[in-house]
Amino acid sequence: MNAPTDMEKNDLFEKVKIAANGRMVLPKSMRNAVGIEGETELVLTIKDGQIQISTIADRIREARQIFRKSVKRPFSSDDFLATRERD
Repeated sequence: MNAPTDMEKNDLFEKVKIAANGRMVLPKSMRNAVGIEGETELVLTIKDGQIQISTIADRIREARQIFRKSVKRPFSSDDFLATRERD
């Protein structure tokens, strides 16, 4: 199997097998590369026909970035909650 041509030297490439019951092992090199330790809940997303795996912390970080881009002035989650309580 040839690796995709757009892969960079630092990208990891691992081949895994899905068992008959749907289980697979996420290779240690991949877990280490993204900081997954022990029992960690992950979020799986299908995008452009590919399965993407991310941690809850990654999803929170992405949501915060989207929030920061959409708010014109500094606005914390505490500010948001205070506003919601007033409404």
